[in-house]
Amino acid sequence: MLKKPFGKTGEKVSEIGLGTFYDARWIILAMLGFRSREERKLEALKVGLEGGINLIDTAEIYKTEPLVAKAIKGIKREDLFIVTKVWSNHLRREALLKALDSSLRRLEVKYVDLYLVHWPNPRVPLSETMGAMEEAVDKGKTRYIGLSNFSLKQIMEAQEALRKYEIVSVQLEYNLMNRKVEKDILPYCERNGIAFMAYYPLAHGALLKKKDKLKDLCEKYNKTLAQVALNWLASKEKVFPIPRASNPYHVKENLGASGWRLSEEDIKKLEELFPLT
Repeated sequence: MLKKPFGKTGEKVSEIGLGTFYDARWIILAMLGFRSREERKLEALKVGLEGGINLIDTAEIYKTEPLVAKAIKGIKREDLFIVTKVWSNHLRREALLKALDSSLRRLEVKYVDLYLVHWPNPRVPLSETMGAMEEAVDKGKTRYIGLSNFSLKQIMEAQEALRKYEIVSVQLEYNLMNRKVEKDILPYCERNGIAFMAYYPLAHGALLKKKDKLKDLCEKYNKTLAQVALNWLASKEKVFPIPRASNPYHVKENLGASGWRLSEEDIKKLEELFPLT
């Protein structure tokens, strides 16, 4: 698994990560104390970790932080780059810091590498939220600050609200079927050294229905559709796709998306097949 610098942090992170958002059913059942097919998901995470992935993405709302804790047990903390998120109803100062403490307990770690605001909340001043995020860094509970599901305007406002630190990462949907971030947010990230974490990198499964479009490229590289699609994302300097890790077989397949590169000519051809709209 190739590693590359994670934006302006300089941290070397696996170019493909492990996503742990499963589905609404998992979240509801987990809230009731049941975890559907937990052992299979745990195995999937371990396959990724054993394959060299060190970027793990979770969130308090996903109800997967305890699962991540099990998966990383026995691995040196400094060898991991753990990302979690605070939900939009916890963006007041006291609530945010309490939510982070709860996440740390569930993850069984003393700090996370990156703490993201999961969704903006217009009812809470960004200055209060960003101030709390900086306080979390000062207390050593997160190393870096990031945002998820923010518009470009909101990203810029959040950065302006920070007094001591910078936004190091943004997370949004990005895949061949949804390239709209290329219009403004991705260029902004590239100009400012901000790492971009791409969720739904396979369009939540919808991309797999486009096999015919990618047949020739897959055959040329002897790779699967998922491997080609993930490689296209990972080939971009600031982009880190985080496919869902719920099936050990799929995670093993995803590992094969790293260690090689599509040619510039084939990247252009791919983007013509899935044009930016």
